[in-house]
Amino acid sequence: MGWRGILGFEYGIIQAPLGPDISGPELVAAVASAGGLGLLRAPDWEAPDYLRELIRKTRTLTDKPFGVGVVLAFPHKENIRAILDEKVAVLQLYWGECTEDIVLEAHKAGVKVVPQVGSFEEAKKAADVGVDAIIVQGREAGGHVIGQDALISLLPRVVELVQGRDIPIIAAGGIVDERGYVASLALGAQGIAMGTRFLATDESYAHPAYKRKLIELDETEYTNIFGRARWPGAPHRVLKTPFFMNWRTLPSDENETNQPIIGHSTIHGMEKDIRRFAGTVPNPTTTGEIESMAMYAGQAIGLIKEILPAGEVIKRVVAGAKLLINQKFACDIQG
Repeated sequence: MGWRGILGFEYGIIQAPLGPDISGPELVAAVASAGGLGLLRAPDWEAPDYLRELIRKTRTLTDKPFGVGVVLAFPHKENIRAILDEKVAVLQLYWGECTEDIVLEAHKAGVKVVPQVGSFEEAKKAADVGVDAIIVQGREAGGHVIGQDALISLLPRVVELVQGRDIPIIAAGGIVDERGYVASLALGAQGIAMGTRFLATDESYAHPAYKRKLIELDETEYTNIFGRARWPGAPHRVLKTPFFMNWRTLPSDENETNQPIIGHSTIHGMEKDIRRFAGTVPNPTTTGEIESMAMYAGQAIGLIKEILPAGEVIKRVVAGAKLLINQKFACDIQG
């Protein structure tokens, strides 16, 4: 399986399902071809036929397995059915209950189930219904963050929870390079999931202005000002753009519904108006006030200095982690 492989993939590196459509076929195929687990993002509405097309397009770009991420807070039953019918390698679930019924149905189709959790309690429920792996997300993560615990405290507890069971634990939140990978392994994880690092790649479907901001800015903030009406109770971590800093104290009774339209975008094949404070991130089709839109990023953004091909990201992380473990830490222990 290769160095630190999990779930049948060569490397223990997962590319998070970047929403709403930022991890498209090109990014997922590039990650898969490089030996990682790439995850498409299912639409946040029922679109099974479209999702099948997305999966099939990805298969024209790589002969390696990949997965699809589904946010359970939105309509998803028909989308999950399409994923299982297409027999993708992995069904990744987030922001909702991963039930035993879902797991059994997926396993019947030969699909592995990997939920992402943000608390010890969520992890316990997931382990008890027989999932194939668990992604543990710390509060350092970019985008929508379901838990309040830091990765360094939550991860070891979940590792201890599943001790003796065949459930690999994957670390997520603020990991962008080999140092984060090795630290996660030291805490007991068997792999890592990265979102922001893969957002800042050639193949990601983020708008070029968004990618530039990922390199220019080095601070984030945990907030809830974006998408309050569409996804209530879903805090998130964003870049400290000038727009965000001007509006970060938005009154709690305000949301995007009564705000002006600041742009337009085609998302998963549908034309969408973008209102101020909507949670929609800009993709290459987006027009309007790009820098006034949501720009999610994790706390380690200051460590990302350049936009790279996704395959190069994996290559560097794996090579760097090997070097750290085999040389630096081995020498320290021997000394």
